[in-house]
Amino acid sequence: QVQVQESGGGLVQDGGSLRLSCAASGRTATITAMGWYRQAPEKERELIAVITYGGFTHYADSVKGRFTFSKDNAKNTWILQMDSLKPEDTAKYYCTAGSGSRPYYAKYWGRGTQVTVSS
Repeated sequence: QVQVQESGGGLVQDGGSLRLSCAASGRTATITAMGWYRQAPEKERELIAVITYGGFTHYADSVKGRFTFSKDNAKNTWILQMDSLKPEDTAKYYCTAGSGSRPYYAKYWGRGTQVTVSS
């Protein structure tokens, strides 16, 4: 089993930045990629960013150019840097551990962290 834990959500103003962190622990040998999803009220869940263990990344068009997904090797955590935030980015953000890239298969999910962007 793999445990996934997110942190770093909160309230930020339009145009601001937030940094989400994600850590995966347990039997991670089968994990080859990490992904972030988000879900806003009454909207479908959206895959917004994926990073493979080889360092390949891809992003949803809705966040491309504003969000960056990377690994902090010193802390062994995965970072989603979110810049130029907009009110429409308000959602609960979920870190996942899985495999693949295009397509990405999420196997393990964190509990989520709320991001709220005020206008």
